[in-house]
Amino acid sequence: MDRPNHQTPLADSTNPVDTAKTEKDPVCGMMVNPLQPKGGTSHYHKHDYFFCSPKCKVKFDLEPEKFLKPQPLSEPVTEVQKSAEYTCPMHPQIRQIGPGTCPICGMALEPTEASLDEGPNHELIDMNRRFYISLVFSVPLILLAMSEMGTSLHIPGLSMNWLQLILATPVVAWCGWPIFERGWNSVRTRNLNMFTLIALGTLVAYGYSLVATLFPKSFPEDFINKQTGEMGVYFEAAAAIVSLVLLGQVLELKARSQTSGAIKALLKLAPKKAILVRDGIEQEVDLAEVKTGNVLRVKPGSQIPVDGTLTEGQSSVDESMITGEPIPVEKTSGSKVTGGTLNSSTGSFLMKAERVGSETLLSQIVKMVSDAQRTRAPIQKLADLVAGYFVPGVILISILTFFIWFFVGPEPRFTFGLVNAIAVLIIACPCALGLATPMSIMVGTGLGAQNGILIKNAEALEVFSKVNTVVVDKTGTLTEGKPSLVSVRATGSIDETSVLRLAAALENSSEHPLAQAIVKGAKERNIGSLPKVDQFQSETGKGISGLIDGKNYFIGNSKWMDEKNISLISIKVELSQMRDLGQTVMFLTDGKMLLGSVAVSDQIKASSKEAVAGLKAQGLTVVMLTGDNEQTAKAVARQIGIDQVISDVLPHQKREMIVKLQKEGRIVAMAGDGVNDAPALAQAQVGVAMGHGTDVAIESAGITLIKGDLKGLLKARTLSIQTMKNIKQNLFFAFIYNVLGVPLAAGILYPSFGFLLSPMIASAAMALSSVSVIANSLRLRSTELI
Repeated sequence: MDRPNHQTPLADSTNPVDTAKTEKDPVCGMMVNPLQPKGGTSHYHKHDYFFCSPKCKVKFDLEPEKFLKPQPLSEPVTEVQKSAEYTCPMHPQIRQIGPGTCPICGMALEPTEASLDEGPNHELIDMNRRFYISLVFSVPLILLAMSEMGTSLHIPGLSMNWLQLILATPVVAWCGWPIFERGWNSVRTRNLNMFTLIALGTLVAYGYSLVATLFPKSFPEDFINKQTGEMGVYFEAAAAIVSLVLLGQVLELKARSQTSGAIKALLKLAPKKAILVRDGIEQEVDLAEVKTGNVLRVKPGSQIPVDGTLTEGQSSVDESMITGEPIPVEKTSGSKVTGGTLNSSTGSFLMKAERVGSETLLSQIVKMVSDAQRTRAPIQKLADLVAGYFVPGVILISILTFFIWFFVGPEPRFTFGLVNAIAVLIIACPCALGLATPMSIMVGTGLGAQNGILIKNAEALEVFSKVNTVVVDKTGTLTEGKPSLVSVRATGSIDETSVLRLAAALENSSEHPLAQAIVKGAKERNIGSLPKVDQFQSETGKGISGLIDGKNYFIGNSKWMDEKNISLISIKVELSQMRDLGQTVMFLTDGKMLLGSVAVSDQIKASSKEAVAGLKAQGLTVVMLTGDNEQTAKAVARQIGIDQVISDVLPHQKREMIVKLQKEGRIVAMAGDGVNDAPALAQAQVGVAMGHGTDVAIESAGITLIKGDLKGLLKARTLSIQTMKNIKQNLFFAFIYNVLGVPLAAGILYPSFGFLLSPMIASAAMALSSVSVIANSLRLRSTELI
């Protein structure tokens, strides 16, 4: 057990790091610090523009006007949407105020933080309207095209090609406008993406058909359909492609909206109102009006409005929405209560508000989950690498497909070449690759939050699945972290009461759990007022000293007694017995002789043994790392089932122990209280902070277990494994889809089986590819974390 009496404070996350106003990169949309623009600065028309990379600066300098023209939104937006920050799920570096489209991939942006007041999804409304209008024209157009292959249909005075042109033009020109707009932006900004391919394929089909309809005599007679006497056109393919792509966008937007469902569920936990008690009068007020120190009434069946302490009454509180544990927790006067949890008892109680607004645990959870969902996992580098060459590669394959069919294919060569080249462009879907990882991360972190597991970033979630060694601190991790005084022994010239009074006086200036246990035990035994301590000093990991009534006294562990040449032989037998019971013993001396000892015991958590057994069953090595002496540490380890113990470790040495394990080739997760163990948590591949109610140190590790229960480690491990499994499934689907789809569209099966893929079928497959990846990600929501 460590004895640091004055802990080194962690960095204050509230301190401002950079107060400079950010500026938007006009090329990619990324927010840039104007004081340190990585890509440099350009001056144009009396205004300075800042860039995230030299590449963006070069693009801007070549054609500045192209990047400065504002892009109007297709739908009015709410005031909340106008002021909210939006980002791209595939490219989280893209940030802007208000909705729009990603300048890199063309996808609709979404709010960086979920809100219950987001209003309607105007992107979805617009795509829905365009899709249904496209169906009105596309369905009869496809039926007309099919009639030429079967029953002949003739409308007097109107050419079949002209009729198809009339039906196809509204679909392509208006319904498909967002597709072509995004495709053009991708070319303009040189960020080729899915919309580049769709726009190119559709325009080729429509453009060829338009020329064939307007100027049929400009083509050789071989191009004329012998049955109809007209040129063969592909208006129905162009219209069907647009309709199916719009359908895919509708399905994708609906599916993407579900990935933030976990955060919205957490947001719904916070009540809108609170009952404020002032001068004995109860008044219902808006939650925003509650201030720190206010006294609030919580009625039966009501949600607790903010974090605080119960001051009057008692109740059972359902904390499952925060910790994932279904059993209500009994609360009495002095108990901590958390905003968003439910008063499940039939009685009401009074509470004092301590953390309100953004300081509540619920608000911190929502923020942490939102931030984690925008981080990138290391496995995504593979998809990013492929995506960088994907679109240019597909365009090249499409061109090669056309020429191969045109020069060596069967007649009509031009028709076969054109149709297959279009099919190649349409079936390719880089978005499926791009969405494979972020969608799983969004769902996985949301699921974790609902089960009391807070993931700080995607890297921690990925690496945790590879961990083979779990290092756990003893106090507060394996034990309750609430030690109590169990015995006092006098061995010198003073009695037990004096030993306890002197020990409590010295420990009264310390915030360490052991010190608090000794002081609390002294008060419970009614030993009277504690004497004043002068010249208080702390020896980290050893003990403390001070001047009482003009005489020096020291209280600390056996290691410190050895340094001071204080013999413990006289209590050797009793000391061994206490340590075998898992008790931590502190010794009192005046620097000359041993005056006595105080023993403190920390109860082992009921779930620790089960959790350790579960971790070992998964093939993990569990190591106890503690500053307590070897005998006490091994006594606790035996009760829990831990085989490997590293004891007598000072706080600054814990990090060294983690380094040593890593040098042995181990991938280490360190579970500690998030404060004392901060260096070790930071050194481990994955740091796991054991939270305790509203005192959870959310920012101290990659993963935080709100309940502070080691069983949460098992749940986190399951979550990590299942999320990574889901990501790999998504990547497999995306890769195999494109690897098989592109050659199939190019006509690779035609020589052997006479099979060709219609551009319409290709567009349907493309539209569903991204949706299938998102749908597979959403399956994570049903995973049971055990």
